[in-house]
Amino acid sequence: MFFIFGISFTCTNTSAQNKQPVIIKWLGEEAPTIATGVSWGVPFKQGEVKPDDQYLLKDENGDSMPVQSWPLAYWPDGSIKWIGLSTVVDSLSGSEFRLIPGDASTTNELLPKIEVKQTNDAIEVNTGLITCRIPRMGKQIINSIKIHNKEVSTGAELVCIVQDGPETEYGAQPIKEKLIGNTSKVTIEQHSPVRSVIKIEGNHQSERGDKSLFPFVIRLYFYAGQQSVKIMHTFIYDGDQNQDFVRGIGLVFDVPLDEEFYNRHVRFSAEKDGLWAEPVQPLVGRRSMANKETYPRQLQGKRIPNRESLTEKEQFLTQHWASWNDFKLYQANASGFRVRKRTNDQSAWIDAGAGGRASGLAFVGDVSGGLAVCMRSFWQSFPSTLEICHAKTDTAKLKTWLWSPDAEAMDMRHYDTLAYGHNLEASYEDVEPGFSIATGVGRTSELLLFASTDVPSAQTLNALTKQGNNPALLSATPEYIHSIPVFGAWSLPDKSSKGKAWLENELDKAFNYYQLEVEQRNWYGFWDFGDVMHAYDRERHTWRYDIGGYAWDNTELMPNMWLWYSYLRSGKAEIFRMAEAMTRHNGEVDVYHLGRFAGLGSRHNVRHWGCGAKEVRISQAALSRFYYYLTTDERTGDLMRATVEGSNKAIGKIDPLRKILDQSEYPTHARMGPDWLALIGNWMTEWERTGDEKYKNMILVGVNDLAEMPYGLFSGKGAAMGYNPATQNLFQLDKDAIGSSHLSVLMGGPEVAFELSPLLNNKRWDKLWLQFCRLYGASADTIKNELGVAAKLGQQGTWYARLPAYYAKISGEKKYAEKAWSYFLNPEPYQQRYTNFDLNFVNNPLLLKPVYEVQGVSTNHTAQWCLNAIELLELIGDQIPDEHPVFQIDTKKQK
Repeated sequence: MFFIFGISFTCTNTSAQNKQPVIIKWLGEEAPTIATGVSWGVPFKQGEVKPDDQYLLKDENGDSMPVQSWPLAYWPDGSIKWIGLSTVVDSLSGSEFRLIPGDASTTNELLPKIEVKQTNDAIEVNTGLITCRIPRMGKQIINSIKIHNKEVSTGAELVCIVQDGPETEYGAQPIKEKLIGNTSKVTIEQHSPVRSVIKIEGNHQSERGDKSLFPFVIRLYFYAGQQSVKIMHTFIYDGDQNQDFVRGIGLVFDVPLDEEFYNRHVRFSAEKDGLWAEPVQPLVGRRSMANKETYPRQLQGKRIPNRESLTEKEQFLTQHWASWNDFKLYQANASGFRVRKRTNDQSAWIDAGAGGRASGLAFVGDVSGGLAVCMRSFWQSFPSTLEICHAKTDTAKLKTWLWSPDAEAMDMRHYDTLAYGHNLEASYEDVEPGFSIATGVGRTSELLLFASTDVPSAQTLNALTKQGNNPALLSATPEYIHSIPVFGAWSLPDKSSKGKAWLENELDKAFNYYQLEVEQRNWYGFWDFGDVMHAYDRERHTWRYDIGGYAWDNTELMPNMWLWYSYLRSGKAEIFRMAEAMTRHNGEVDVYHLGRFAGLGSRHNVRHWGCGAKEVRISQAALSRFYYYLTTDERTGDLMRATVEGSNKAIGKIDPLRKILDQSEYPTHARMGPDWLALIGNWMTEWERTGDEKYKNMILVGVNDLAEMPYGLFSGKGAAMGYNPATQNLFQLDKDAIGSSHLSVLMGGPEVAFELSPLLNNKRWDKLWLQFCRLYGASADTIKNELGVAAKLGQQGTWYARLPAYYAKISGEKKYAEKAWSYFLNPEPYQQRYTNFDLNFVNNPLLLKPVYEVQGVSTNHTAQWCLNAIELLELIGDQIPDEHPVFQIDTKKQK
């Protein structure tokens, strides 16, 4: 798919100059130390910007910059809601930029532009510094990378090692087999003078061609004038978890070498700014080179004269000093890595260094050039390895192992063999045969390639490592994004009163605690990084990592929404990075990308895919919108579209209430929430992304059905209704049925509704939603007076406070604001233990190590408390009570 781009370098149109500029800053407010390409999203008010508008971007010095733009989302009137932007920034451009929508631009022909050439066999991309050839089919994802016509890679391929079963302690061992990525489709997704994106799809195939497993999606990102390439690698597990054990998965780059052994070099990044840096043949031994500066120069990566230029004695020494062929850095866990090397495959590996957390960069090349690669979140995503092989041959291999062959095999099986699990009553776990499977889950990794015409300096490699691990990102300010408005109801930080200051303090402590828990509890690893745990065991002083549905959270009660709203209001980089990791994990690992469950996600469990509940609430697009619109990430866009297309079909095959209700006359069931509200969030997202009112009409089908039912959004036993995925119609199962589901409120439904209401601008929907907000948790008498039936519809308490708050905001009725603050500040007795996020130090002889904990913590409560606090401050912050017993701010420093 091609996009329409606006490319602006200098602006001559006066209408652009009359528009108020949008201030853009670096995430973390620290500019990158090397030139880099960057892509980001910016929202605009409805009617402000047209789809064909171009943009002027100026740096801190007032100089115009190249900028590429494309629509990400539209307002209902067709104007731009979110625009995607790309530029190339050098280290002198400063930390603040101004973006101005305009109508016309002129192009500076002296600036480099990306060129893309196509043939029947390949696509060739030239950034002005590097040229990359991508074959349309076959076993290589890249044929060649050149910089200034110097070839630094003669190919790249995807490699997977799979074995036919788990290892055993004794006896016959499983057979290992090598699979190679085989490209079946290549697409130019974007092309402009500033940025080009190439998408590569295929499967891993055995060398004999009789086995095809593990689909992959690769995206290559090129920016004008850059010698780096960003790679997004997605691996999808489609094997038999009881049979197909992955022993290694990675990318292998061929790097040609033609210099003397002693002019060839290897680099691994270690901790912080440390480097493991050695030549293939160190020029040192019992005797030394005649020139005492030769060895220090060699260690710096400088050229040493060729062998024929050396003295006879020096030539003798170089013939007898050891030279090293293979090197690797293995990150076995989040706390330790090991560097080893060997002279050849007939000799032993020797230890060459060790440390804690390697930052994931490797380089191999000679003094004429080479290739570096940085694997993002290297130590966080263990077990991982960087390996360099055949450094003494004409072609070295630079291997980036996302799952290291040095580790145990990837075991995707469930954690127990009970045929029907441990039961919801026993372990809060819903397991049944054929449902606790990993077939269809995925993992996306990010790498940064860098082509060089020499051995890069330590300064350059350290800058690449920082850029690879924390990619530069530009963003509009929290104040600007809040003013648009987008993402529903969320507030900016405000400490103007005692109550508000207390709330802000608790919000800060809540995030700081979970950031600490990621480290304390070692929530890292290839399949786990990004998620947090669900429930805490106060007696063991640990999370219930081993108890059914109490273990990994898998988005339960929306911790990802809490993190994204926390970032939006603060602009803090550390919150963004945690939210980014959770979004990436949730969208890939917790969701199925193929098979019978495609489009659905798995409820919380000891294994991320272990629960039998496969539902759209986990995969819903509303969870990914934040990251997509802020970063323009194409893979996230794929995932949102996949859940739009897949979840509505899947819910017809996998009834979310199949264990609660008998099959009715309708194809399947759907609760008002979380099922239908998650679906309308999907349709809202696709409506704004495409501008196609088909998706708006899909929402309105259900709205009109509910408007005809006697109890509106409460029309159903437990909010359950009949549902027809083909037509999107909802049906009342029993004309007298009335009820509610707490998950209607707790799984992102209100957040979707708060943004949907002004977009939909539909009186029937507004009436339904306002009635729901007004009556949820109301007394039986109130329900009877309005609906004619005495019923309990929902609960009161902290988690539900945003509903009366929203009604108060829209209606202006202050008594609902008072009710909302009462719900929030005076929770039901079972919530009384959650009064603050103060840390308590626990040092118990039965603990693995001392820990800090929050008394009575649960991720359910943390996420919902924080979401309600953020939303109440926006909706009714001016009506917060002046005094309350909990408004006591603990000024003690939180460790």
